[in-house]
Amino acid sequence: MLTEKDEVFKETFTKPSDFQFTSKVAGVFDDMVNRSVPYYEEMQRMIAELAANHFQENANIYDLGCSTGTTMILMNPSIPEHIQFVGVDDSPSMLEKCNTKLQAAGFKRPVKLEVADLNVDVDITDAAVVVLCLTLQFVRPINRERLIKKIHAGMNPGGAIIIIEKILAEENSFNRDFIKYYYDMKRRHNYSEMEISQKREALENVLIPYKLSENITLLREAGFSHVEVFFKWYNFAGFIAIK
Repeated sequence: MLTEKDEVFKETFTKPSDFQFTSKVAGVFDDMVNRSVPYYEEMQRMIAELAANHFQENANIYDLGCSTGTTMILMNPSIPEHIQFVGVDDSPSMLEKCNTKLQAAGFKRPVKLEVADLNVDVDITDAAVVVLCLTLQFVRPINRERLIKKIHAGMNPGGAIIIIEKILAEENSFNRDFIKYYYDMKRRHNYSEMEISQKREALENVLIPYKLSENITLLREAGFSHVEVFFKWYNFAGFIAIK
């Protein structure tokens, strides 16, 4: 499927508004994440690998903040077709794009696509795997503990939660360096200084990262065990925990 180029922040804004997953963003989202997130394709491949190890018969696989469906598409070949996928997002535009991509990918398994705001509530039942790929960082901090506990309550014993997050360094002195390396990556992917600056401003009050240790504590206090980091690149990390 042809992917439109991300030029959302290419024009000059007097003051960028808070970042939202609008229809304009949905149209360019795949290009945006591939150019904005380090090793995005490898992250997604790893998620699919881990999910394939932890699916259960008669249990659902959830993708919270499923955006355009990339994660579900990559999980699809390695998980039996009778296992139901549930994609949840608060953006109808994202789910519309997701549905189009799933159809183009020839999905035959049962799939539910649901509009839900993770800050408010989400229904999790009979879950073997719950994925949050670059999602938890957009949930307001005041709501994260409740969300993780809700996920834990809706998961089967032995179920896995798989999370990719933008994070803060454990030592504050490293944050500036890691952010510099991250913006250098964006420059290598042909984002201009203005695009980088305007997107940073738009995300400032929307994307609130935690330290890796804070995310791990959040999971442990919700009841998850066996927490492990499976990916780390400067200010991005992937981790998995088992109920």
